Amino acid sequence: MSDSTFRAQIMRSTGSWYDIRHTETGEAYKARLRGKLRLKGLKVTNPVAVGDFVVCEIESQADKIANIKEIEKRKNYIIRQAPHKRAFGHIIAANIDQAILIATLSRPRTSLGFIDRFLVAAESFRIPAVIVFNKRDVLSPEEIELQKAYQKCYESIGYPTLSLSATEDESLDALDELLKGKLSLFSGHSGVGKSTLLNRLAPEIGQATKEISNFSQKGVHTTTFAEIFEIQPETFLIDTPGIKEMALAYTEKAEIAHYFPEMRALLNACKYHNCLHLNEPQCAVIDAVEAGNIAYERYESYISMLENADNRH
Repeated sequence: MSDSTFRAQIMRSTGSWYDIRHTETGEAYKARLRGKLRLKGLKVTNPVAVGDFVVCEIESQADKIANIKEIEKRKNYIIRQAPHKRAFGHIIAANIDQAILIATLSRPRTSLGFIDRFLVAAESFRIPAVIVFNKRDVLSPEEIELQKAYQKCYESIGYPTLSLSATEDESLDALDELLKGKLSLFSGHSGVGKSTLLNRLAPEIGQATKEISNFSQKGVHTTTFAEIFEIQPETFLIDTPGIKEMALAYTEKAEIAHYFPEMRALLNACKYHNCLHLNEPQCAVIDAVEAGNIAYERYESYISMLENADNRH
C-alpha cells in the first residue's frame, strides 16, 4: 500500500458516511464511497456494512477524511431480505465471531418464527448463535415456565441460552463472559433491551433508550445506525437498529433444512435425496416431528421459510 492508502474497519454506517478505524494505528476517520462499488453476485441495499474491512485512500489527513476504494472479502455476514426491496438483501453486520439474539416473551413479544429465521441466517455462514432472553422481571409465573421450555428446546439442538433482566440483575457476569475477546452482534426487535444491556456492560457508552409504546406494546427505535463499540480491551459489540421482520435473503428452498441442526442430522435418512420434508413418503424429518424428536414449532418455522422462498421469486 502507498503512504496514502490504508486498511480500516467500518465501525459505524450512517448511509452516506462511515466511521472507520485504521487497523494498524487505531486512528478514527470519516469515509465515503467514491464511485460505485458492486459486490459480485450479491444484490444488496448496503454495499458496505459495519464490520467490513476496507481499503481506503486519505483525502484529507488534517480533517481525517478518506475514500473507500475496495471492500475486502468477508469471512461471514448476517443478511436479511430488504424490507422494501424483496429482490435485495440488507447486510446487518459482517466478519463477526458470534450472533447474540436478544429476545423477550413480553413487552414486546419475540415470536419463535423470528428466532428461527435469525438462527437460520446465522447457520448459513456457520456463525455461532446465542439466544439471550431478557426482561425476566416482567414475566408472569406461566411465562417463566414457557421461557424455560423454549430454552430447553433450543439448548437441546445446540444453541446456548441465557435468561436475565437488564434492569434488575445485579450482575451480568454470564453475558460478560460470553462476549469476552470477541466481536459480537446484538440483534432483535426494537424494545427488547439491546441498548440497555450495552449500557450495563459499558456505562460510558450511554446509548439512548426509550420505554415501550403503551399503545402497541412494541419497541420504539432508539438505535439509528449499526455501530461497533469496544466494551473491554479486544471485546467488541455491534449494536443495531431493531429489526421488525427477519425474512431470509438468497436462501434456496433445498438449502433451508441444512440450516436446522436437528434436520441436518437426518438429511441422509430420507428416502429421496431431494426431500423437502413436506409430504414425501419415508421422510425421516416428518417421522421425527411426529415422534416428538423435532419440535413441532420448529417444523412450522421451516414450512413458513419454504413459503417465503416461494414468494420471493
